[in-house]
Amino acid sequence: MSSEEGLFMRYEDLPKIKLPDGRDPNEICVSDSTIREGAQMPGIVMLPEHKVKIYEFLQRIGIEKTETFLFDEGDRAAAREMLDMQSVTEVTAWARARKEDIDLVLKFDGIKETGILMSVSDAHILQKIGFKSREEAKEKYLEALEYAVAHGLRPRCHLEDITRADIEGFVLPFVAEILERAPDAIIRICDTLNFGIPFLDDFPYSIPRIVQAMKRLGVKDIETHIHDDFGFGTSASIAALWHGANWVNTTFLGMGERAGVAEMEKVLVFLELRVAGFHKYNLECLTEFAEFIEKNVGLHIPLNKAVVGKNVFAHESGIHTAGILKNPFVYEPFPPDVVGASRKLIVGATSGREVVRHKIEEILRSEGIELKLRKDDTRVEAIFKDIKMQYERGRTSCITDEEMREYVKKYFDF
Repeated sequence: MSSEEGLFMRYEDLPKIKLPDGRDPNEICVSDSTIREGAQMPGIVMLPEHKVKIYEFLQRIGIEKTETFLFDEGDRAAAREMLDMQSVTEVTAWARARKEDIDLVLKFDGIKETGILMSVSDAHILQKIGFKSREEAKEKYLEALEYAVAHGLRPRCHLEDITRADIEGFVLPFVAEILERAPDAIIRICDTLNFGIPFLDDFPYSIPRIVQAMKRLGVKDIETHIHDDFGFGTSASIAALWHGANWVNTTFLGMGERAGVAEMEKVLVFLELRVAGFHKYNLECLTEFAEFIEKNVGLHIPLNKAVVGKNVFAHESGIHTAGILKNPFVYEPFPPDVVGASRKLIVGATSGREVVRHKIEEILRSEGIELKLRKDDTRVEAIFKDIKMQYERGRTSCITDEEMREYVKKYFDF
């Protein structure tokens, strides 16, 4: 393509990003913790029926697995129902490093994998849990691991608070012992307070360096679970994939404790639309999923929330709407139907004549009147001036479609 024709004029023209070292991008998998981590989010209530509906959305998307608590009857009832409908998304459990927790998992015949919480920072080992030493903690963790493996469970080892731990002095030797007992154990890198950074640097903060160290130990499945306290939850998770992790644990909308964790919808859109050769997931229900969460679980979704916010495909300013009307590629990162959304042009304080003209044509069309208008049409100009006058007098809200319809009735006499 010559420079006169333009380099990037359509979505199809944009080059995709390739994984390093020729890795197959479809080996990357996304796991979900909305039903477990998301349910812990302060201020929301997630009932068993909500968890089951969330699970239905996960299966529609194609998420490989989810995890759930089993500690109370509501959790167990939801788990039973999810297991009954399990087809695409595997239901897995979560347990503390205690025999009684693992016994609870073993009561569910359909559950083949469980996470085991293994806190690795001294603050957690000595202060939160109350072990006398790292050695005592390690012995308890390995005892629980051996018990789970002996009873046929696939273990997922949750190394909690790893970015405030002694990586070389404790974590890596501990992981080596895990692999001696369970060579196929999934190692989950849990950045509990988001002290991790998404670029190469020193231990304990560098998520890429931690991943690389796990690879050198021979870990086959490396998963991240990264909180978002510093805003790096999603970026650090993607960086981990680039440096050798093959699982990324997320929650829908980033739900979870405090600032939440890596946001599923952002990870999915990045993988599906930006990574060369990647295609696994159905994104068309993401907007519907977000609407369900907001309506039923009580989580307010900001209007400007990436991917699923109501303003993601809404345009008001004159320059933006003019560009969108000529070619949506100008101001939209991907077509709205990809995530089950729709475009909306809004008339507001920063709108120009072009969007006003477009809205008038849209309303006339709904009345069966096909009319191509110019921006300098006297009727368009009159409506534009009336709207501008409202904002000059202090209006602070957008012009509704109903108000626009009244303007069109007035000036176009129908």
